[in-house]
Amino acid sequence: MRTRLVGPRRELVVLGSVLVVLVALVLVGLGVGEIPLAPGQVVAALVGHGDTVSDFVIGQLRGPRTLAALLVGASLGVAGAIVQSVVRNPIASPDVIGVTAGASTSGLTAIVLFGASGAALFTTVVVGALVVAAVIGALAWRRGITGNRVVLVGIGVAAMALSVTGWLLTSGSVQQAGTALLWLSGSLNAVDSGVVALLGIAFVVLMVAALVQSPRLTVLTLGDDVASALGLRPDRAKVLLLVTAVCLTAAAVATAGPVAFVALMAAPIARRLVGGGRVALGPAAAIGAAITLSSDLVAQFAIPGTALPVGVVTGVVGAPYLLWLLARGR
Repeated sequence: MRTRLVGPRRELVVLGSVLVVLVALVLVGLGVGEIPLAPGQVVAALVGHGDTVSDFVIGQLRGPRTLAALLVGASLGVAGAIVQSVVRNPIASPDVIGVTAGASTSGLTAIVLFGASGAALFTTVVVGALVVAAVIGALAWRRGITGNRVVLVGIGVAAMALSVTGWLLTSGSVQQAGTALLWLSGSLNAVDSGVVALLGIAFVVLMVAALVQSPRLTVLTLGDDVASALGLRPDRAKVLLLVTAVCLTAAAVATAGPVAFVALMAAPIARRLVGGGRVALGPAAAIGAAITLSSDLVAQFAIPGTALPVGVVTGVVGAPYLLWLLARGR
């Protein structure tokens, strides 16, 4: 008689399975292109025994992009899992509630008005995202944070941010507008290795913070009354968790622009695979990375001779999913 896997054991099995898929995607991402590399060449280069061509292709061309896709997707996956669990609403991802739009607008302001890039752009996006999140929280606060108010206020704030974005695009030069449009579409085509390093550091720190807070996140999913009865201060725990999610989102946006719908899709897929209503941050991170990396491979090679922004591909997949969630909801 077969025993059904449940709880932490099933979560580990799901995480391991997704990581195997990720390894395969990494080998494909590093091996395909104008200079094809066999899996053996890729592995040799990664462990420091590659030839000159392999080392250059992976170290300078494909490696930073692949690493950026992994980190951006993982950051958005964890951020989506946190926001959806705290707000207890399946459409309350950073994309929908205005955090991504606010981060994008702050980054675009830095690009168009000050020509910012690299660490300056990264810092501006993070600060801007935190400010926008504070505005959303203040407007949505009614004796605590409730799901419907956060979603509705976030949609309104996102609309305001998009209007500012439109004004900035029309007020800048043609060259600035071109750079801004590429960034706003969510692109890994010209990723900065220095910014990827900043994202890597931010992801490690914030992922540790998220894992430390994950027991509180699990309690919050039971409701504020139950959480209070168990000795947790719900509002304080929610604020700390949401700040972590906002910083993860902002770091991802600062690296690749607003890659749409990854945060919306990763957490529900992880919850369905893990089962039991568990908040699975590890699987959410791995699934977010897999969605972003596979979408980037499609973006690079779906149309010969044209490298699409990865956000175009995730949008094609994620928009119908969002419509499905809205259609089936009450």
